[in-house]
Amino acid sequence: MPQIYLDNASTSFPKPPTVAAAVYQYMTEMGSNINRGSYDGAYAVEDAVFNARRLLCDFFGAEDAKNVVFTKNVTEAINIIIKGLLQPGDHVLVSAMEHNAVMRPLQLLGRELAADEEAPQNAITFSRIPCDEEGNLLTEYLSKLVRKNTKAVIMTHGSNVCGTLLPIEEVGKFCRKNNLFFVVDSAQTAGVFPIDMQRMYIDAVAFTGHKSLLGPQGIGGFVLAEKIIDKIKPLIVGGTGSISHTENTPRFMPDKFEAGTLNLPGIIGLAAGVRWLQEQGMKKLREHELALTQQFLSGVEVYEARGLLKIIGKKNCCRRTGVVSLALTKGDNALAAQLLAQKYGIAMRVGLHCAPNAHKTLRTYPAGTLRFSFGWHNTPQDVQAALSALGEIVAQTQSAD
Repeated sequence: MPQIYLDNASTSFPKPPTVAAAVYQYMTEMGSNINRGSYDGAYAVEDAVFNARRLLCDFFGAEDAKNVVFTKNVTEAINIIIKGLLQPGDHVLVSAMEHNAVMRPLQLLGRELAADEEAPQNAITFSRIPCDEEGNLLTEYLSKLVRKNTKAVIMTHGSNVCGTLLPIEEVGKFCRKNNLFFVVDSAQTAGVFPIDMQRMYIDAVAFTGHKSLLGPQGIGGFVLAEKIIDKIKPLIVGGTGSISHTENTPRFMPDKFEAGTLNLPGIIGLAAGVRWLQEQGMKKLREHELALTQQFLSGVEVYEARGLLKIIGKKNCCRRTGVVSLALTKGDNALAAQLLAQKYGIAMRVGLHCAPNAHKTLRTYPAGTLRFSFGWHNTPQDVQAALSALGEIVAQTQSAD
């Protein structure tokens, strides 16, 4: 059975052909490490990595290419920022829609420091900025939640559960006015929606390569504004190939945060993905995904009107990504996902999507949702096939009842 892939919020698939070609070329024709060799092959790879940094610097509207740091994924990037930036006694604001990539580091730091019986006041704490049942950030709470010890706002740009976009430019202005650092998780939006660090007052943006940036898995990173670099301690240190005469960690960028051998095939594949989407036009790709999203929403509205399922979040394409979550009113979401995959060849995701508080906000906890997410390769025929399959499944649950 041919597969219809509608799980692009998890990872984009298929990748543009140029991505696999770039990785293959590195593995078969280049293959050298960087910062370790003084020969032509090593210099060629260094040039490729530098060009990737410069590409991403321009892509995110950053100040300097050296401030682009590569990690294995966005989760590692967020961990480096959170654990390197926050100090005992600090307080941060997060949205009610955050992924566990943000919440678990914060919870871990908070528990560790709160357990210190001699100085419990040193615990790192957070407050959630409320969102409504569509996932919209209630920005009027920002000023009410800021404390004297608030250091930063850490926030996703787009919900991985319901696709709602959060107003990062408005929040960035608030942070600048109130002397707070602003950290953005762009996992669901980089490559589809423009992100300009300087215009949006973003101090750190974490990104992943394998979603809408169309690169391979195992590559991600973060980009820093100059003013925050000295405020973040590195999480992992070791050999960088630079200043090897000393055992002290480099303080200059990007070596400060890039210990050990980088995922060079991943970086080169990521650069190829970004170049491909720029050639196609980010606006064109976004409009394509949102057209499919609107087609899907219009189709499932019929089932919602009959009381067979519920659309979670926005029911239109205003300020949203191509991620749509549904909840069956009868029957089991997990069983429906199994039927979609095994009987109809529809690949999507079911569950809590590593964002339990988002589901609590959306009132879908603990059952979770059926999540469909559309990408550049999908077609209207794919959407129609998913709608037809859903129609048969919800009809079966109704008749069984």
